[in-house]
Amino acid sequence: MSDAYATTKDNPLRSLWKVIASSTLIASMCCLPSVVVVMFGLATVSTGAVISDTLYWGDDGYAWFRPLMGLIALTSVGIGLVLYFRNQGICTLDQAKRERRKIINISLLVLSVTYICYMLFNYVILTEIGIQLGLPWESSRDSYAFWR
Repeated sequence: MSDAYATTKDNPLRSLWKVIASSTLIASMCCLPSVVVVMFGLATVSTGAVISDTLYWGDDGYAWFRPLMGLIALTSVGIGLVLYFRNQGICTLDQAKRERRKIINISLLVLSVTYICYMLFNYVILTEIGIQLGLPWESSRDSYAFWR
């Protein structure tokens, strides 16, 4: 346990990237399962399409799924930032008041990078992989094709 703590203490950016990556994966759970099950041959393309439609659009009573994943991702970012600042020695409210600019700047940076990573991962990378696997996501390609 002390080695993990020392690694996080020596390289604090590693802990922030773990927070960003984990929350990006959590927020992308509407599309990631369908790509994974089709990629590993555990389901057919039509089953993968139904899974992604159900989880993304909220069909069949699953309208709660995407907001819940977004809330869990936001909570994981919040917990990760609290742990990060505690490891940096900001443990009390007085220390937090003194380091207010640092806390605000790093928090905004992490939230922004997390959102950008989510957008790229979910709407570009997963969409392209899904299209290559045969999932019917060609229409969503036009929504992010900013290079055309």
